[in-house]
Amino acid sequence: MKIKVDIDCTPEEARAFFGLPDVKPMQDAALHAIQERLTKGLQAQDIETLMKAWMPQGLGGFEGLQKAFWAQATGDKKKGE
Repeated sequence: MKIKVDIDCTPEEARAFFGLPDVKPMQDAALHAIQERLTKGLQAQDIETLMKAWMPQGLGGFEGLQKAFWAQATGDKKKGE
């Protein structure tokens, strides 16, 4: 036996029906604060500074990351055999 119930309501109505809090104002405030920080940080830095922050060791750091992933992948493959 199958019973199917369709309820047509908005997310706000469902949240109120189940007694859940409305967190939208808190989410909006947090998102706005994050957006301001990112915008302020990007305006203050140029591309070279951003690349140094994201990849502190330059391409050598990226190559080391690739080697670490490759070693992990081949090590896991050998363990699985």
